[in-house]
Amino acid sequence: MKDHSETIWDVAVIGGGAAGMMAAGRAAELGAKVILIEKNEGLGKKLLITGGGRCNVTNNEPDVRKFLSKFKDSDKFLFSTFSQFAVTDTLEFFNSRGMETKVEALGRVFPASNTAESVWKVLLENLKIHNVTVLSNSPVLGFEKYGNKITSILLRGNKKIFAKNFILATGGKSRPETGSTGDGFKWLTDIGHKVIEPAPSLVPIYIKEEWVKRLQGVSLQDVKITVLQSDQKQQIKRGKILFTHFGLSGPAILNLSHDIGELIKYGEVLLSLDILPDLDHGQLNAKLQEIFKEKSNKKFKNTLDTLMPSALVPVIVELSGISADLPSHSITREQRLSLISLLKNINVSVEDLLGTDKAIITSGGIELNEVDFKTMSSKLFLNLFLIGDILNIDRPTGGYGLQLCWTTGFVAGTSASKVNQS
Repeated sequence: MKDHSETIWDVAVIGGGAAGMMAAGRAAELGAKVILIEKNEGLGKKLLITGGGRCNVTNNEPDVRKFLSKFKDSDKFLFSTFSQFAVTDTLEFFNSRGMETKVEALGRVFPASNTAESVWKVLLENLKIHNVTVLSNSPVLGFEKYGNKITSILLRGNKKIFAKNFILATGGKSRPETGSTGDGFKWLTDIGHKVIEPAPSLVPIYIKEEWVKRLQGVSLQDVKITVLQSDQKQQIKRGKILFTHFGLSGPAILNLSHDIGELIKYGEVLLSLDILPDLDHGQLNAKLQEIFKEKSNKKFKNTLDTLMPSALVPVIVELSGISADLPSHSITREQRLSLISLLKNINVSVEDLLGTDKAIITSGGIELNEVDFKTMSSKLFLNLFLIGDILNIDRPTGGYGLQLCWTTGFVAGTSASKVNQS
């Protein structure tokens, strides 16, 4: 491996994921001499598996304020960053480099090729075109500092990387097998930054009820989920859910998981599932009466398949307490109303969240008030820039996480290429 310790780089980027690759390419495009340091053998390991290998590049919402409304309390920090590089800029970045995109349900943008490798290739080619030096298989041990500046990066074997500016893009603690092991949080703590302890954020949920696990692989496209604690409604979300061998997953569950994780610290949490949210009680009553009339001689267990996936029917029949073999013309009004209540309010008990190893992202990270979001620089160290999942920013599924990486990476690359170059 070539010894780079004698070189003083304009910009050293730590972490070769989505944010780091964007930052390194941008800084080099503007003329900086850039080195990108990655502990894995290759770049973009997590990027290649994101979105089930399809890579949800961004979300097709061009209005910055509407886009940032999905980021809860972080939007006020991010506006100055996204005003420099947002969704339309991301689409232009990839499209202009030969990668076509397509928009799917809920505004999710994917490469037209349906493979994350297309995204990865664009970023990799951008690094090559602008002569970014990539140092792989190189775990970083920490920083050296002097006053309010970082002076070098410590590597194994007593080696150091010197640079004028440093960009930290080591990610959170989700999917540690890809290299996201939270190393950057320790380095930041060591030099005086405040870090909120990472916890699973977009993560599936263990459910206590055994019948849920029997439905492994069944998905419902539109469910209204109400999160309950002590009989009080805490959150409501509507969207797709997936039954698994351990409980529940799917976008709607993932987007509620952070709040559920906070609630279970204080007691039992229930989820109320309305599996037919487009029908109110009256409409559903009329629908069931119509079905039972049309199928008057059929057994109850053979009447519900027009309302739900066939795999779900036996479970609903069991939960209803109505005999599976009862002819539908014999179902009483009380039984029908009880069935309506069930379909609009199936309660399941949360046991726990899966761990960070199964999370799409982790919450926690660097305190946002310690970052200048106009440049993505640390307020404690003038030549240190902090980007991507290392920031304490919660967001939903649907392309928002990667857009955060593209935006913060681009802005940090721009800023780091310009300051302290003399």
